[in-house]
Amino acid sequence: MQRRTWIETAATLVGGAVLGASLKAETPPAPRRPAISLFTKHLVGLPFERLADVVAQLGFDGIEAPVRPGGHVEPARVAEDLPKLVAALQQRGLRITMLTSGINSVSPSTHTELVLRTAKQLGIERYRLNWYTYDEKRPIWTQLDEIRPKLRDLVALSREIGILPCYQNHSGAKNVGAGIWDMALLMKEYPATDLAWAFDIMHATVEGSTSWPTELALVRDHLAMAYFKNFAWDAQGHHPVPLAEGVVGRSYVNRLKSSGFQGPICLHVEYLKGGLSDPHYLEEAVRATAKDLATLREWWA
Repeated sequence: MQRRTWIETAATLVGGAVLGASLKAETPPAPRRPAISLFTKHLVGLPFERLADVVAQLGFDGIEAPVRPGGHVEPARVAEDLPKLVAALQQRGLRITMLTSGINSVSPSTHTELVLRTAKQLGIERYRLNWYTYDEKRPIWTQLDEIRPKLRDLVALSREIGILPCYQNHSGAKNVGAGIWDMALLMKEYPATDLAWAFDIMHATVEGSTSWPTELALVRDHLAMAYFKNFAWDAQGHHPVPLAEGVVGRSYVNRLKSSGFQGPICLHVEYLKGGLSDPHYLEEAVRATAKDLATLREWWA
């Protein structure tokens, strides 16, 4: 009886363990916090080491780095200076998650191939294109047809190099992609592994107001990075504001989550006045960025 009891007890325990393991295996994992980068446009001019210190102390995972005229790195000096920026970031556990370029075609004037090949060699996975713009005096369809071969050549080169081109929607009548649909028609010709969106919820809401969920749904299958920044309406139109204070809210995060998007995401701080020539600017920039990051983390909690 003792032996039988022991066997029955052991079987119960083993069965319970198996059942517990089965239940545990079926329990979905807790959603991970997405990697959060900082677009460091408002910190251009800081020495690379100081820039990396500030970004690391704030708690970001990496940066979106302007590598364009007037950025952290001038395109003509990308081979010399971009490795220095990457090294400074790596020493603090950071990386460049997006390279912001002045490139929207294969052109010697933008040092296209040099910039992209250098970025790839340094482990940078994606870059943001410069915008295409409309001439209001010419037919729209004609201009979109003219963009197609430029985009095709740039995508082909990027595929050969192994780096992903991304396009940001930016509000304004002159900007291709402001209303999403025109650029989406061009992008439909390519898989998401060849051409993707860096989706800007602020600009989408400025342009589409309450239709931004439709725009998000349209770009979702080609979404490589989600941008976060905010704005408020005023008598003149709109103006940028801290992340917690504007029109954009947590519902954007909820829709991203429900679609299965897990990042990466990027914070843009575009409402600050002045620049690094002001001795108080950096302190204010750090304070404002930390506040926006706290809001973004709360939205994703």
